[in-house]
Amino acid sequence: MIKILNDGKLLLLLCLTLGLAPFFPEPHVWGKLKWIAGGAVGMQPMDWLDLLFHGFPFLLLLRYLVLKIVLKKI
Repeated sequence: MIKILNDGKLLLLLCLTLGLAPFFPEPHVWGKLKWIAGGAVGMQPMDWLDLLFHGFPFLLLLRYLVLKIVLKKI
């Protein structure tokens, strides 16, 4: 399991597919982030869980990049 979390190519693929799906009319996670930036008026618990679900690949990729940068400096 740890090997999967440290595979940059797989994490990038997850971000481009699961993280951005559905793609039209705009990426889903982008729409949720704009909604939050607008004050999150009317967001239900399901919307927050949906944001977490679509945003999780990006969090994993961010974790991967931070670890690569930190471990490279050590």
